[in-house]
Amino acid sequence: MTELKRKSNKQLIILLFASAVGMFGFGFALVPLYDVLCDALGINGKTQSTASTYQPVTIDKNRTITVEFVSQVQSDMPWTFTPQVNTMQVHPGELIRTHFVASNLSANYLVGQAIPSVSPGQGAAYFNKTECFCFNQQALKANAQADLPLIFFVDPELPDSISTLTLSYTLFNITDKGYVENVAE
Repeated sequence: MTELKRKSNKQLIILLFASAVGMFGFGFALVPLYDVLCDALGINGKTQSTASTYQPVTIDKNRTITVEFVSQVQSDMPWTFTPQVNTMQVHPGELIRTHFVASNLSANYLVGQAIPSVSPGQGAAYFNKTECFCFNQQALKANAQADLPLIFFVDPELPDSISTLTLSYTLFNITDKGYVENVAE
């Protein structure tokens, strides 16, 4: 092998190694980059993952916000999962109680986890849940049904440009993740 080929092979190995390290670094940075991009574009509808505390405030009776509820079930999960109501009119600062209904249509014990998002993304910071089934995993025995509570309020500081908030839940099957307590009948 000539000296030129050896040098060329060494450069190629260094280039391939640097490319692999660069791809790993880019893959590692994708989640933070996604969050920054979504925040900048106003499309990040992540809600809080813990309960908010409701402090009674003056309810803004002059303003009405439409809250829409949307539910989806992951394709490998034999459940129905629907909101009690599809839409409601709320006043900012008002504490609202509603629920979703989940039914396990299978002959097996299953565990689900609901992941929420709010649209438009700018409204997520103003949608506060004091109680939500999404904070916990939901276990249902075969052919069982459960009412899943949701208590929330819309912060009166919600920008005037937002008149509708859509709360969307996607229910995922997490049965094989090792959860075994609090099974609903």
